[in-house]
Amino acid sequence: MIVDKNYWKNRYQNQQTGWDIGYVSPPIAHYFDQLENYDLKILIPGCGNAYEAEYLYRKGFKNVFVLDITDEALDSFKRRFPEFPSENIICANFFEYYNTFDIIIEQTFFCALVPDQRNNYIIKMKSLLKPKGKLIGVLFAREFEKEGPPFGGTIEAYKFLFSRHFYIKTLENCYNSIDARMGNELFFIFENSI
Repeated sequence: MIVDKNYWKNRYQNQQTGWDIGYVSPPIAHYFDQLENYDLKILIPGCGNAYEAEYLYRKGFKNVFVLDITDEALDSFKRRFPEFPSENIICANFFEYYNTFDIIIEQTFFCALVPDQRNNYIIKMKSLLKPKGKLIGVLFAREFEKEGPPFGGTIEAYKFLFSRHFYIKTLENCYNSIDARMGNELFFIFENSI
């Protein structure tokens, strides 16, 4: 199986978006609710319908950027939330995008990548974060029986992968996952160790 731009375009066109819960994930919303610096520059890669961006923008965070490889996902977001600034909506390949951010949000993007892309993902995330910048979000705390995406993992594997490039501030079971994901998600905060 090839998981590329066409794969995701077809998933959106055929409304095969089982990862989309229709609102911002509670563990991520809880993190957002604790942020006090409204000037933070925030990126949401693999944003899909970008509920996280809408949530942040409505709270007063105006320096939020969304990135996805497909126009289908971004067009859906634009229709649903037209007041979001168009210059902050980026259709691009994550691995070919360049900028720097204070915070990057991980929500069902890592699990969408084939596992042999994980090291490239980590290196790219590090390059997109400012010194002491944070990568935060949720990861699946389980393996999947069927071929992905999604692709799962274990807390031990994540520690091994990320600790070479990030300081692991938090990596723990989510207490506030949605019911369908309860017991299967880890919330994390990884700090750029530069």
